Amino acid sequence: MNEKKFRYAIYIVLAILILLFYTKDIDLFGQNFYENIKQIDNPDAIMVLVNKNYQLNNNYVPNDLEIISTSYAYENKSLRKEAKEAFEQLSEDAKNLGYKIVATSAYRDYDYQKKLFEEYTNEKGEAYALECSAKPGHSEHQTGLAVDVAGSNDDYDEFESSIEFPWLKENAHLYGFILRYPKGKEHITGFKYEPWHYRYVGMEVATIIYNENLTLEEYYNKYL
Repeated sequence: MNEKKFRYAIYIVLAILILLFYTKDIDLFGQNFYENIKQIDNPDAIMVLVNKNYQLNNNYVPNDLEIISTSYAYENKSLRKEAKEAFEQLSEDAKNLGYKIVATSAYRDYDYQKKLFEEYTNEKGEAYALECSAKPGHSEHQTGLAVDVAGSNDDYDEFESSIEFPWLKENAHLYGFILRYPKGKEHITGFKYEPWHYRYVGMEVATIIYNENLTLEEYYNKYL
């Protein structure tokens, strides 16, 4: 190896070492999920962050839950008042455009989430459960601010294939909702891409998140 190539190799090694030093605390691949868990002390905040590292108390129940009209949801689906009103307006406007957007799942309490996670684990294994379901206390659905939706094909799991998906993806922020678990951001959110899962954060924040292509975690890191 001549001197020029040797210097080039040294520079590469140094660059790698510097990169490793500055990224050593960044969770690039989700290794830190469900570690160093913090208890949430502001569960009633519209901007509450609930994920694999921030946990709600098992007794937490929002005090302003309201049942979504069955014109816009399956029976007995609830959201917090502000989110419920925004979702009903979204669904009504979609209906007037010839679309059908209905809530298939909304508020879930701690015990329901515990049962759901255990069912996923028992049926398909823990690795699968961790990818597609939250442990109890770590689900946004417990906040009463998250909603899973289906379109005119009546299958939330196939919502991306519905005619409603492109419209909702481009307009949800106008009603205060964000696509919570977008494609390509799995290493940040800790969950697989879920085109059916939307989270209410209010119109101002939702618009920023939409315009800047952020996750809620990235918004927190950048602005809070």
